[in-house]
Amino acid sequence: MTDLSAFPINKQYPAQHPDRIQLYSFPTPNGVKVSIALEEMGLPYEPHTVVISKNESWTPEFLALNPNGKIPAIIDPAGPGGKPLALFESGAILMYLAEKSGKFIPADPAKRWETIQWVFFQMAAIGPMFGQVGFFHKFAGKDYEDKRPLQRYADESKRLLGVLDTRLDGRAWIMGDDYTIADISMFGWVRNLVGFYGARDIVAFDTLKRVPDWLERGLARPAVQRGLEIPKRP
Repeated sequence: MTDLSAFPINKQYPAQHPDRIQLYSFPTPNGVKVSIALEEMGLPYEPHTVVISKNESWTPEFLALNPNGKIPAIIDPAGPGGKPLALFESGAILMYLAEKSGKFIPADPAKRWETIQWVFFQMAAIGPMFGQVGFFHKFAGKDYEDKRPLQRYADESKRLLGVLDTRLDGRAWIMGDDYTIADISMFGWVRNLVGFYGARDIVAFDTLKRVPDWLERGLARPAVQRGLEIPKRP
């Protein structure tokens, strides 16, 4: 049986199935990227709920896995060379899992890099900007008298949705007919922006021609539906 005792995180979240990929996460837009990918790829894994509202990602055990103190993170007991591999940063994890499974990333080198650039687009732009809209529109930031920060982030999020809408012109998915980790990386963020964050109107979501249908197609996938609920909230 695989021994994960060398990883301090195993003390905080003991593995019941140490031969499976260990997922340490919470169902946030960043967290569900990895659970959706794992469900889509059919890779055996064991999810562990990291309750971020209780600062469980800031324990010494978790910080030994991810010094940045953020979810998601994984340990693959069967990493490169058959040795355990620990990874953090959701974009890196998506790329690793796609390579490991041979799924949801094109084999053609040019298309592979094109897919990766859209994953980086999500990491560098979609996630940070949509998250700021969430803070200033739904959470503590909504009480700020100065509404310029909200307007700034709402305008930028609206622009980014326009970039995605243009990309989807004539395409079912970001890479055309091929459903990839680029799509997986964005579902949770777009869903949260118009749903949980309640920003549908301020980013003019319903004026978009293609993104709403793309999101509906994605959310209709059974693996996406499962992944959005993993790990279970306490």
